[in-house]
Amino acid sequence: MKLSYGKIPVDLLRAVVFKNLGIERPEVVLGPSAGIDGAVIEVGNRSLIVSMDPITGALERIGWLAVNVNANDIATFGVEPAFLLSCILLPEGADQTIIETICPQMNEAAKELGMAIVGGHCEVTPGLTNPIIVGCAVGITEKGNYVTASGAKPGDKLVLTKSAGIEGTAILASDKEKELKKATSANTLMSAKKLFNQVSVVKDAITAFKTGGVDAMHDPTEGGVAGGIYEMAEASNLGVEIFEEKIPVRPETAEICRYFKIDPLQLVSSGTLLIAVKPKNADKVMENLRKARIQATVVGEFLEEPQNRTLVAKNGKPRALPEPASDQLWLALTKR
Repeated sequence: MKLSYGKIPVDLLRAVVFKNLGIERPEVVLGPSAGIDGAVIEVGNRSLIVSMDPITGALERIGWLAVNVNANDIATFGVEPAFLLSCILLPEGADQTIIETICPQMNEAAKELGMAIVGGHCEVTPGLTNPIIVGCAVGITEKGNYVTASGAKPGDKLVLTKSAGIEGTAILASDKEKELKKATSANTLMSAKKLFNQVSVVKDAITAFKTGGVDAMHDPTEGGVAGGIYEMAEASNLGVEIFEEKIPVRPETAEICRYFKIDPLQLVSSGTLLIAVKPKNADKVMENLRKARIQATVVGEFLEEPQNRTLVAKNGKPRALPEPASDQLWLALTKR
């Protein structure tokens, strides 16, 4: 089977990847699982939250994104990210200017988040045409003081912060700027590129978790908001009903997606946070997010039956929530 760009199918993860994980260790209380953003390792009276993510489809702010995207995965547990290791793979013919670009970006992002970059690796790799950064982030919390993406409960309200397709919009506006200049205004492109500044969900996640009543959180990266919601429902073994008209899509995202003929709900969405919250706590979580100047919207609800995963379109017609597939970003980046 030839694989598409992006994440490999969940069935292949379960059939191959998850069956080849070395030995079992008692410290590992949460290991690899579909839809889960990281692992949990218990050391004494502390829980270590560990996650890893690559940045492969961005060029202009790749170092800054590498830190923020990995930090986001830790924050979805309700834990502040503390440490980062990175593996920087550079394309053939790279010179030192690329290092002088990437490393200050990583330094700036890490300082903003209160993180220490504690190690990693950097090399020029044969066969690469663009740089790749793989990050591994770590957070520390009191034993058991966290949530996972698998903790949603029937009846939980699904809260979405900010809007769909944040990261993908910013990447396309930067990496496809020359092409987009022919079809969109300079103001649209400038506004779209500024969305890089919204990619962090650390503040979103910590604010929601500290409010209370949060059962699960998830950071919808590849596969976008629709894919992230599906992953959350799958991880929690629940159904879900969401309403397309309630999912915010910024004008610049909508315009760029129309140009490339892609779906904003399936466009990589780092910067958006999905929160499953108990109904009685939903208003307070929304209130505190808004006090923190974070846009928040209730877009649906988790249901008892796992087979009932529905997206209600703007015309009122329900359809099956799409399973995560190759991210729409790849469709746009590979179009000629």
